[in-house]
Amino acid sequence: MENIKEDLRQYILDEFLPGESASNLKDDTPLRSSGILDSVATLKTVTFVEERYGIEVEAHEASVENFDTIEAIEALVKSKKG
Repeated sequence: MENIKEDLRQYILDEFLPGESASNLKDDTPLRSSGILDSVATLKTVTFVEERYGIEVEAHEASVENFDTIEAIEALVKSKKG
């Protein structure tokens, strides 16, 4: 199975935290509530997730609950992929 958490971690580091160590971005690091992902960054992340995993994220699913941690995003992807 794809390593969703590592894909997400690398994407977030490359796009929004250049130069940051991967060890500083934990699976449970708050992304939205800490300001790492603002509304535009969240939309970019939703697009990445949709394209990378071949799923469709509904508007109501792009919530803080689903996009605040790498763990939460992974759970959403897994639930959408069945």
